[in-house]
Amino acid sequence: MNIALIKQFHENMPRHQAQRLAIEYLQRLDLGDIAFKRNPALTLEERFCVMMLRAAMMQDAMLVIDQPFKIIPHLKDIQYVVTALKKIDDLYLSCHIYDYQWMEEKYGEL
Repeated sequence: MNIALIKQFHENMPRHQAQRLAIEYLQRLDLGDIAFKRNPALTLEERFCVMMLRAAMMQDAMLVIDQPFKIIPHLKDIQYVVTALKKIDDLYLSCHIYDYQWMEEKYGEL
């Protein structure tokens, strides 16, 4: 429910409405079942998606993802991140992914 806090505090959205919205967005990512889990109980992918959704909950959000393979080191390529971003692409204005040049092979034709 950490995701819902953004709407509650930045837009004065009622708690129940913000929580419903957060669960809806988690369900888009096939993660509705993690809505009431604590951070330590999440997988790396789940934690990444929660961070991404928290950022996307801001009005006129512009996402910046810095070194995604530090967050999810076992990924072989960027496809998981791209797929997740596409599922919520109506929630943000732009997204920029930054990484080192030597990680270029993980990005393919992105």
